[in-house]
Order: sequence, then C-alpha cells, then structure tokens
Amino acid sequence: MTTGLLRKSALILTSVCLTLAVGVPAAEVNLPDIGSPADAVLSKNDEAQLGRAIMRQIRASGELVEDPQVTEYINEVGHRLAAQANVEGNHSFSFFVVDSPVINAFALPGGFIGVHTGLLEATRSEDELAGVLAHEVAHVTQRHIARRVHAGQRQSILSTAIMLGAILAGAAGASSDAMQGAIAVAQGTAAQQNINFTRANEYEADRVGISSLAAAGFDPQGMGSFFEVISRGTTPHEYRLPEFLRTHPVSSARIAEARGRARDYAPVHTNDSINYGITRARLIVESTDTPEEAVSYFEREDYEYQSDVERYGRAIAYLRDGRNNEATRIFEELANKDPQIIAYHIGLADSQLAADLINDSLDTFDRALELFPRNLPLVIHYSEALLRIGEPTRAHDMLLDLLNNVPATP
Repeated sequence: MTTGLLRKSALILTSVCLTLAVGVPAAEVNLPDIGSPADAVLSKNDEAQLGRAIMRQIRASGELVEDPQVTEYINEVGHRLAAQANVEGNHSFSFFVVDSPVINAFALPGGFIGVHTGLLEATRSEDELAGVLAHEVAHVTQRHIARRVHAGQRQSILSTAIMLGAILAGAAGASSDAMQGAIAVAQGTAAQQNINFTRANEYEADRVGISSLAAAGFDPQGMGSFFEVISRGTTPHEYRLPEFLRTHPVSSARIAEARGRARDYAPVHTNDSINYGITRARLIVESTDTPEEAVSYFEREDYEYQSDVERYGRAIAYLRDGRNNEATRIFEELANKDPQIIAYHIGLADSQLAADLINDSLDTFDRALELFPRNLPLVIHYSEALLRIGEPTRAHDMLLDLLNNVPATP
C-alpha cells in the first residue's frame, strides 16, 4: 500500500512539474530574456520611478558625497561609458558616490549607479574604475533588474508547484519523509535557479561592459584587473571587507574569461587622467580620521619627488589641517604650471579664502570663470565662498544663471 501511494505522489509531482514546463517556452528557460517578458513585469517607467524613490532615501540618509568635483568626475567617466553601451538611447543614467569605506558598487532601477568611496580608493588605475562602472552600466542596459523580477516569479511558481505536489502526496497518505524531501527539493530548486540567473547576469554584464570599455577608449583589461586584485585581497585597504565580492561573486573562471574577452580587442595603452588622481586625493583626505593623518599620508614622500597629483593631495591635506599659507603656495604653483586644470584654481581660491585673503580669492575665482564659464564645480565653490563672506545676492545670481543654462542636478 505504501509503495502504491509513493508512486502516486511521484506521479503527482511529475505531472505538476511537466505542466509548468509546458507552460514555459524552451527559449525562456535556456536563453536570456529579450525585453518583452521583463517589460510585462517591470516597465522602464516603473524602473525609473522606483529608482528615483530609492535615490530620495539615499539622499535623505546623508550618505551621499556632496563634493561637486568628485560628482562631476564620476559622471564624466560614467556617461562616457554609457554612450557606448546605451546605443539606442533607451536609458538615462546618473552616477553618484556613497561615503562608505566598503569596496562596492551597485546599479539601481532607472539607471542610477552608485560607487562607494572605498572602491574608488581601492582602484589602482582609471581603467579599473571604468571597468567597474562599465559592468554596472551593462546591468542597466541589459535590464537585469526587471529580468530578475520576472525570473523570480517563475521560480515562485515552480517552488509552489513542487510543494503543492508534496502536500497532495501527504493528503494521499505518503510518508512524512517523502513530504520533507519534496519540500527540500522545492527550496533547493528555487535557490539554484536564483544562483544560476545571477551568474548569467554577471557574465553578461562582464561581456557587454568589456565591449563598452574598448569602445570608450579605456583598456578592456581594466575589468579583469580589478576583479583579480580584490579577489586576492591585495587592495590598498586590506582591512576593509570587499563587499564587491559578495554582490558580484568573482571566481578564477570569471577572471580568466574577462581576461580572455579583453584580448579580443586591440591592445590599449592608457594613462590615468589628472581628474582621476585628483578625485582619489580628495577622497583619501576626507576618509582620514584626523587632519594630521591626511597630512602624514601625503608627506610620506619628499615634495620634490612627488607628482602633481600627490602635491595636490598634500595641499588639500594642508588646507584641512588649517595650514592655509602652505596650501596656497602649492596650489599657486600647480595653477601656474597647468592652468587648464580647474581643480587647481578652485583649490587656490579656497585656500586664499581660508587665509582671509578675500580679494585674492575672489580674483582667482573670477579669472577661473573667464577660463571655464559655467563650470559646475567652479560655480558651486565660488557661490559657497560668496555665502561665507556675506554676499548671498551674488551667489544667488550666479547659481540661477547656472540653473538656467546647464542641465539641473540635485
């Protein structure tokens, strides 16, 4: 009798699973979704609304980096990559930096892409940073969030069907061991499908991202290089847990595949942009617990042997430490040497203001505005300086002009 009931329960389980399998086309099971199934679950408009709602929460948390120079830089690199991946123009993108030492990056619905300060500091080159951003951009253009929601629905149906079969078998008198086994199978099936779907997304984002890297003029090896660094635990901040490895599991096979795909493109020899170094320097100074630690970090090497970026970091550290005259001398030297770098002019004006050289500071800002009219970070720094010296009307007029002529940002 028991054997007959077990056979009956097995038939019930089989029939339920076969019914489900017949209802799902083979292409959906074996191939990536191509738009329409995901659209039915989560439209692009829904994604955008959801992304904006999440961003409001992130802004309210106070965890966003509000440094206009850092924000401007990350958006420059991000949009350069997005222009190559978003060829049909169906997605809008906004890039932001989260004040967190955790090494991580993530993509939100609606094209909002966040990078933690810990990841920016952990990268060894601009190509590695671009590799991470390209990967996150690909998650958006390939609609992985919507596709995952769609896959989750199918997984829930499969799990429910198997557990329903177990319940029916139990009602028919099958042993409790048979029921427990069937439920365990249901849970394991759902977990395995979720893992497989995530792995497929990650590999697809790697493939699309590497193509974008090459098209944007970055070294396509940058992605695999960063994966390899953090997987070996050889980042400059080894005491920080690489959260990136949890949200983006990296295996030796994945690194090898990323390296292999990159070799399909012509070798590219790139140099880090000055703004990459400036951004990292600003974040390093802000991440230290005390001004003295920041100064110590950038005084590890004698001044005459330092690069311009390292000297810039030293000047920012001096400014934070209240050593305004020393900062002013360095910024003045850098601005005279390379007047096309906006950050040098901003640093000089800020240090002059901190040293109570108000007229000199305003003159520096005015000369910079002639060179770089309506530059967003420059105008914001200038406006903040005007507010500090009690000239809100001038600050208001300057910001209003910017708002009327440059696409608005938060």
